[in-house]
Amino acid sequence: MRPSYLAPIHREGWPFIAVFALVAAGLALLWQPLGWLGLLATAWCAYFFRDPARTVPDREGLVVSPADGLVQLVEPAVPPPELGMGELPRPRVSIFMNVLDVHVNRMPIAAVVARTAYRKGKFFDASLDKASLENERLALRITLGDGREMAVVQIAGLVARRIKCWAKQGDRLATGERFGLIRFGSRVDVYLPDGVAPLVAEGQRAIAGETILADLTAAEPPRRGVLR
Repeated sequence: MRPSYLAPIHREGWPFIAVFALVAAGLALLWQPLGWLGLLATAWCAYFFRDPARTVPDREGLVVSPADGLVQLVEPAVPPPELGMGELPRPRVSIFMNVLDVHVNRMPIAAVVARTAYRKGKFFDASLDKASLENERLALRITLGDGREMAVVQIAGLVARRIKCWAKQGDRLATGERFGLIRFGSRVDVYLPDGVAPLVAEGQRAIAGETILADLTAAEPPRRGVLR
């Protein structure tokens, strides 16, 4: 498997890379050292939009991470009200993506998109708990094969101001299938069905499409992490 830094570039990134490259060329004409800085910025932009292939666990009931990043919070929380999923807390896993993480988002489990809801909001640091409530977001309510429901929420951050979601109501998506992208540092929340224990701990690194967040068929209690 090729290294992550040699991964293909997502199509959403090419317009930005082209702009960075043009600016770098213009800076080089003004003063060569500025051109080198522009070239480094262009390389970073290409790195940001990388889209590596992932090996997705192929077993019914497994919930995988929708994003690369740090498991920021594992706690009960009420899903966004615009999804109409009630006011009772559900197990929630929040994953924070910094500017060096892969920002392509993947479906955590095979499901049908029952509803999509966009909400304008603020742009607090996505690592803060209040970001789930107050930041701009795009939420998906998804229905599993057994009728249970989950929610996946893309949240804008302090720098990330653009949420892209290609999933539409009625779409049937596979586990690990790409459904969106957030530009330039952000967060994704996953709301699990009631009674399902998260199998990741706060502070753990997650890989989109590969790290298992939960197992809908297991009765294992929530996991705790130990820093060593």
